Amino acid sequence: MPPPKPGVIPLAPLKLGDVLNGAFSTMGKYWKQLFGVAGALYGGAALVMAAAVAVAYSAVAHHMTELTSVGYGEDPTSADVVPLVIAGGVLVLLGIVVMSVVSGLMYAAVPAVLQEAVLGRPVAFGTVWRRAWARVLPVIGALVLTALIVIVPMMLLLVAFVGVIISVVAMDGGGSGGSVTAITLGVIGALATGPVATWLWIKFCLAPAVVVFEGQRPVAALRRSAQLVRGDWWRIFGITLLAGLMASTAGYFIQMPFSVLGIFPGMLGTASLDDDPSAAAVITALSGYLVAALLGQLVSQIISTTFPQLVTGLLYVDRRIRTENLGPVLAEAAGAPAPPPPPPPHAGGAPQE
Repeated sequence: MPPPKPGVIPLAPLKLGDVLNGAFSTMGKYWKQLFGVAGALYGGAALVMAAAVAVAYSAVAHHMTELTSVGYGEDPTSADVVPLVIAGGVLVLLGIVVMSVVSGLMYAAVPAVLQEAVLGRPVAFGTVWRRAWARVLPVIGALVLTALIVIVPMMLLLVAFVGVIISVVAMDGGGSGGSVTAITLGVIGALATGPVATWLWIKFCLAPAVVVFEGQRPVAALRRSAQLVRGDWWRIFGITLLAGLMASTAGYFIQMPFSVLGIFPGMLGTASLDDDPSAAAVITALSGYLVAALLGQLVSQIISTTFPQLVTGLLYVDRRIRTENLGPVLAEAAGAPAPPPPPPPHAGGAPQE
């Protein structure tokens, strides 16, 4: 008998086609919930950052004008430079905070939808929103811990290689031999840190799904992810890489028409500028192109973020089906007949002593 399929995947160990079909089916059946949450989050983040940029520009517009009017050979005054640096730093910090919250909500919302999609049950937009907010802090914690675990070893290795490169160049006195050696060591350093980061990233990639599906805390979720990935690292890496490439390609082709459409209002706007336009005039002239590019980036971001997370969530379900026999539990929750048990190891043959 084929395994039961109450939702988007069969309740059995998943093949590559099952994972991809499950992700596409979830996007097709639950597009209102997925794209609604993603659109609200990324659109809200864009509006917040646009408002922050407008406030910052209004606060430092005079200083920006003074800097652009500095003649050749003149040094700008610190009274004009410091406000711009402070405004830029505040915008960067605000962007980090906003994107952290948006990423945490997306990493929580997608598994929340997938929980019901696997069982074939409907889920309301409000329910997804409430579940995402309830798990956003642990999800952000898991993402931050994963980033630190991945970045810290890379930074330590890079610092070590940079120190070796500086020592080699200093000993050679800046000669060509030292430069070649330094470039070689730099390449070796990049090749050494890349695999380490990739291995760690795949090892903990299931942590957000663990937080949402099992209600685990960040540290426990990372341990659980490492446990589930053990023994199947290469398969998870290959499927994750394929999903990322597919999402990036789709996002690129989605963004292209918006960029092309934005060229025409941008050309019309810049044609009306005088010989010495102000920064405000340039921004106003390019507003049509900027709006089109922002819309294209928004749609592309929604697609390129949602699909890989769906694939990762399905890989989490697949690992639990394979290692913990989760299929019968899911079938019971969905009200479907339980999948048949696996055959005994020596069925059909002579008994062994």
